Amino acid sequence: MNYLRVAVDAMGGDNAPNSVVTGCIEAIKKEKNIQVLLVGKESLIREELKKHNYNKKQVVIVNADEVIENCESPVMAIRRKKDSSIVVGLRLVKEQQAEAFVSAGSTGAVLAGGTIIVGRIKGIERPALASFIPNEKGVTLLLDCGANVDCKPSQLVQFAQMGSIYFESFMNKEAPSIGLVNIGEEEEKGNNLAKETYALLKEEPSINFLGNIEARDISKGKVDVIVCDGFVGNIILKYTEGFAMSLLGMIKKALLSAFISKIGAMLIKSSLKKMMKTLDYTEYGGAPLLGLKGLVVKTHGSSDAKAIKNTVLQCNTFYKERVNEKIKQRLSL
Repeated sequence: MNYLRVAVDAMGGDNAPNSVVTGCIEAIKKEKNIQVLLVGKESLIREELKKHNYNKKQVVIVNADEVIENCESPVMAIRRKKDSSIVVGLRLVKEQQAEAFVSAGSTGAVLAGGTIIVGRIKGIERPALASFIPNEKGVTLLLDCGANVDCKPSQLVQFAQMGSIYFESFMNKEAPSIGLVNIGEEEEKGNNLAKETYALLKEEPSINFLGNIEARDISKGKVDVIVCDGFVGNIILKYTEGFAMSLLGMIKKALLSAFISKIGAMLIKSSLKKMMKTLDYTEYGGAPLLGLKGLVVKTHGSSDAKAIKNTVLQCNTFYKERVNEKIKQRLSL
């Protein structure tokens, strides 16, 4: 059987290796065509695998004795720790021994390593992290959400093009709408980056650009894809996730505050569960680094087993939809 090989950093994240291994096992039980390559300290991985029943052909252990910590300089760590789980995993993608790499480890190391080891698609100026965030109508794709703090207008245009392809592929929607994050809807609003980018996006025929979008309209689902530099995008992403968690906590506290509200909670239990699922970031998988020659996906450092499972399954969809091939074709690179 030809498997989709997904290398997973078994040592990355707050809950490694337990949640990582558990999530991978759950993923391969759901999708029989996936083979996970668990990268990390072999002895620890084997101990975790003993807790599960699974198809042995779908799991391979790739030993890596070193771990890159969050406090380390990303570029220096990539260069010095050649036997780290992140470097070994990225090398598997570069050498085409795996079709994808997933990590909940050091964001900086994954981003630096993705660019240095896997490399950019020819013509792509900067790769961008793309993350789905919930809105009233479903989801919005946000990019860049943290890979590039400082950007040029031409790079934001490429983010819009790649984001359009990714959203179209995952959500099966032709010509998804694109919005540029700004402090006002008017064309003349914003700093020089926003103004120059707006002018380029308006003239770009390959995308469905609707104009500027203010932060308050993101949650309304006014556009399908929102584009910004990584500094702004990371703030939006973390605020959205933090607010969603706080909102769920406030709702739960209010519903349990009195006997009458507890009865009301029972009546709306199914609807409440549906809403909670919509706001749960673990449902959406990780953030692929669009623009690389191979698939590299960064997921939250706090990822639990469900988040890891959904990220591995996300890799399957990415390859079925031939996202990288579409990026190369449509951007004429």
